[in-house]
Amino acid sequence: MSEQSAESLPKDLVAKVEAALYAAGRPLTVEEIAKAAGTASDRKAVAMAREVAKAINGNMLAVEVVEYAGPRFAMQLKAKYTQTARKFATRPLLSRAALRTLSFIAFFQPITSSELVVRRGSTVYQHLKDLEEVGFIAGERQGRARAYRTTSRFAEYFGLSTEITTLKRQLENRTLTLK
Repeated sequence: MSEQSAESLPKDLVAKVEAALYAAGRPLTVEEIAKAAGTASDRKAVAMAREVAKAINGNMLAVEVVEYAGPRFAMQLKAKYTQTARKFATRPLLSRAALRTLSFIAFFQPITSSELVVRRGSTVYQHLKDLEEVGFIAGERQGRARAYRTTSRFAEYFGLSTEITTLKRQLENRTLTLK
């Protein structure tokens, strides 16, 4: 899309896209962006999201808009500012216990619910529910139990690879640097 046509985008529609990206807290699909802007055109939705990205990425220091494959767009905090922001966050997305369960799933995936109960206790069932609700894990039937894996949303949120062996290596490296 040329500069001329990007300037001709209605500012109130671009503002609606910006508001949707801000409020979502996750990557939005082109269809979701189009719905927020009130347009049926995927091309216009992408143009508006890219216009928001250009404005945010050009003016903000700690916040960015990222375009993922699909395409999908997310407004997020730049990784180097997460520690600072964490000190001021009022309510964490997940409890420490749920995050610990998530780390078990990420490292030992695929892992069944019964294996998780042995390692983490029966409270794991609530953790699984919470983790599925935010879209970080997905479960599939494996006999009588369910086996859990992390999702691409998990990888995007934490800045990790979607390829399992690379993800596990990244987790090992992060654990070693935290000690």
